[in-house]
Amino acid sequence: MVQNIKPQYRQIWQTVQAIPAGKVASYGQIADLAGLPKRARLVGKALGCVPKNGWQGQAVPWYRVINSQGKISLPQGSDGSLLQKQLLQDEQVVVIGCRVKLKDYQWQPSIDELLFKLQF
Repeated sequence: MVQNIKPQYRQIWQTVQAIPAGKVASYGQIADLAGLPKRARLVGKALGCVPKNGWQGQAVPWYRVINSQGKISLPQGSDGSLLQKQLLQDEQVVVIGCRVKLKDYQWQPSIDELLFKLQF
């Protein structure tokens, strides 16, 4: 099954794996960093297809990806939304309602992270 995974999904998952605990990134930011500009919706689709055992032996922290307004994109009050909020709070990310202050928590990768962690 793993052989049938789209190469773009692999790029997205690898990029999401690079987001450090306690930080978030937007769908568009992940698309850009994965070399897929203007493909934010593809990021959402890829995150919905993450294998149960993660990717390359590591979990894919899907919950660290939110929309460009700093909001959890899952329907408010849904099980998925509540889980995402809890997982972010477990990493000390402040979530008020379903919103995160991007100014405080958005991942800003260094050039080293880009060169050494994101190898496509």
